Amino acid sequence: MLLYTNPDPKGDLSATYLSPIEGEGRPASVSSIPPTSRPNGGTNTPNLSAPAQRIRRRNRMITSCLECRRRKLKCDKSHPCTNCSKFARDCVFLAPALDSASQLKLTEIKEKMGSLERVLEQDVARKGGPRRGGVLPDGGDQDEAELALEPEDERDLEPTPLAVVDAAYDDDADNDLLDLGIKMGKLRLTERVGGFFRPRVSEEISVTLGDSRNDHRTPEEKAASPEAPLPNVPPTASFLEPGPAYIAPSSGFFFGAGSNQTSLIDFLPSKIAADRLVQRYWHSVHDLARLVHRPSFERRYETFWDEVLMGIEPASSLQAVIFAAMFSGVVSLPEETVLRDFGVPKKDLVGNFQIGTETALTRANLLRTTKVETLQAFVMYIIPMCLSELSRAHSALCGTAIRIAECMGLHRDGTEYGLSAIETHVRRLIWYQLCFLDLRTCEAQGPRPGIRRDDYDTQFPLNVDDVDLERYPPPKKSVDKWTDMTLPLIRMEFNEMHRIVWVDRVRLEKKKTSLTALLAKVENFRKAMQAKYLPMIDETIPIQHYARLVIDVLYYRMHIMILHRYHNSVSTRIPDRLRQIILTSGTQGLEDSVELATSPALQPWAWYIGAMQQWHSAFLLLIEVFSYPMRKEADRIWACLDYVFEVPTTLTRDQKARLILTELRDKTGVYRDLRKMRAPNGMIERLGQRPTRAVEDRGLSPDNGPQARHTSESAGSDMSFTAVANGEPFFTPPATSPEGSSGSNSAAPTTQRGPLNMKDDVMIDIDWTEWDKLFPPDINTGELDLPQYHDPNDFSELLAQKAAAVPRSPLPSDSIRW
Repeated sequence: MLLYTNPDPKGDLSATYLSPIEGEGRPASVSSIPPTSRPNGGTNTPNLSAPAQRIRRRNRMITSCLECRRRKLKCDKSHPCTNCSKFARDCVFLAPALDSASQLKLTEIKEKMGSLERVLEQDVARKGGPRRGGVLPDGGDQDEAELALEPEDERDLEPTPLAVVDAAYDDDADNDLLDLGIKMGKLRLTERVGGFFRPRVSEEISVTLGDSRNDHRTPEEKAASPEAPLPNVPPTASFLEPGPAYIAPSSGFFFGAGSNQTSLIDFLPSKIAADRLVQRYWHSVHDLARLVHRPSFERRYETFWDEVLMGIEPASSLQAVIFAAMFSGVVSLPEETVLRDFGVPKKDLVGNFQIGTETALTRANLLRTTKVETLQAFVMYIIPMCLSELSRAHSALCGTAIRIAECMGLHRDGTEYGLSAIETHVRRLIWYQLCFLDLRTCEAQGPRPGIRRDDYDTQFPLNVDDVDLERYPPPKKSVDKWTDMTLPLIRMEFNEMHRIVWVDRVRLEKKKTSLTALLAKVENFRKAMQAKYLPMIDETIPIQHYARLVIDVLYYRMHIMILHRYHNSVSTRIPDRLRQIILTSGTQGLEDSVELATSPALQPWAWYIGAMQQWHSAFLLLIEVFSYPMRKEADRIWACLDYVFEVPTTLTRDQKARLILTELRDKTGVYRDLRKMRAPNGMIERLGQRPTRAVEDRGLSPDNGPQARHTSESAGSDMSFTAVANGEPFFTPPATSPEGSSGSNSAAPTTQRGPLNMKDDVMIDIDWTEWDKLFPPDINTGELDLPQYHDPNDFSELLAQKAAAVPRSPLPSDSIRW
């Protein structure tokens, strides 16, 4: 709106005018839209899927002042009017006409108001719809409302162009090569990391390694091996081969290959061995990836063996689910246990039950089945294969399972069909396991999740014990205590929140939501989950302690999912308070994951860690401590990195970092050439690009703007982001020296809250008022470095002073000492 003052003929300047004209282009309010009638006498809400029609209104001249209109008083239209003069109010009139620019601005404002009203209308209509339960946030797709309410200081956010959703390859790629990526230690790195296609990781690592500001070696170390090849690098084929956790699915059971030439007895073990495997399934698989109602399954298991012992072949669907359970049990066993208890290598036993399951699924006519038990067996067969190493074949299997489930109506809650409590419970278990597999395979092979939240209304399973579902009447709501279902339910709710984050990342890039709003959604979800589940958990019980760690791992993962693409932006710089969130969340998530994988008390469930943690955040933290060894979390980070990358512990940290990065650079380069990846033109143009250098104004006045306390020296004028991997950044550090570059202004390389004359290269993306509510500033300080830290290997300033033949500047009392 345009404000201007119209001089009163009598010299009174209190009459202020506001243009525009009212009443154009606003849609009717929610209450003004009449419901349509149903044939049965009921009413329907308006058709919200139809395109909204603009409602034209006559342009009526407003002659009364705004205060009289607001208070519904009769205005005498004098300047100022009698009412405003009497009560000493500002008398503001609408101008009689607008210029073309103002009229255009007015039209834009009214269109936004109309869009808000339409969104409100849709939200009111959705309120009566079915809810899934749990603590997931509602209204995740209100694009127009969040766009209209986006703060002005969040309009400049730009994610890195070095990671995209869709992939492309040359036609002459080597299709005989497994698409598992390269392996180093426990990390498996493909061209698609965190769900984003990253074909230029090798070049990006090269830029980071080649930057002199990342070089902390002594002159002697540089002279000894300036660019020497790494020792003990495995042959090319070895790091491309699958690891022991990889299980390749077969396409034979899709096409019926050999299913009629095999017999059940060819794969069935003795009942004693089968009982042992099923018991392992209950102990190590059922608690994590629940797919069956245990009392019902146990009865079916006894029926299976009764028929086998009588010489009767059980139903194919029953064979499939029994073999799938034993297959899962074998996968969850350690190699030495299989060899000790069964006398054969684990690989052979896994292959036996895999072929048996596939044969039973083929005989059960998987591709055209309508039996829930057959689909149950198929999903149970997929789960132990989707751990740390996934190929596109696993993604195809998951997509097939989702389509079969939708054809069978599992995306609709069983209560809509009048099914029993147990049938409804099992259908919910199958559907939400498919939801997890959808995201897991999407992250590994892309391109985007196949299940959308608007496409299903299946509710979460009730938090009750399996035996309670057989009582009469069956429970109608969850209980507030630890049950058989609590841990799987925690994973299901977090997985659906991850789905929301996945979608909102795209909306964030398109400016349809704000970073603050998305982080607030995550924080509200965390608080609700902790309030709901933590009172149920007794951490002295191993499985409940496992659940507590799972909550932390899945929560911290969301921060990395949201922030990693902005952490390495080529055009803007992330404030240190956001970087601190990445560092603390990444470090804590890795530590909890290491405990899940190594704690002796949690070993029965350690086999499943690959499904929840792919160790990609270790890549981000490696680059951080390589470039900035002074980080507060450096000791904790390196403890995790030693576990993930399995490098020799006798090396220094800088040597280990260079060893890992150089080897990853070489391996990813080989894999890229074999896979014939194609990068978009825009990505190639931006590769190696750095943000614009900031104005060299580094004063320490506390009054230099609201963002001064959020951007530290480490994000200062010489910071350059150059590369990314794993949806996470590779970058070069600022050109800092131990005591600074000028005498009186020298200071330790600790975090400082300086001014912001950084303009275009600072990421103006955060509503800091709301941020302080989410992350209190006394905790999220933005101070990243250890106080009074100095890298003993950094001789850059000493050499520069010697070459210039000038004495060293005196150190202030609070500076770093050698």
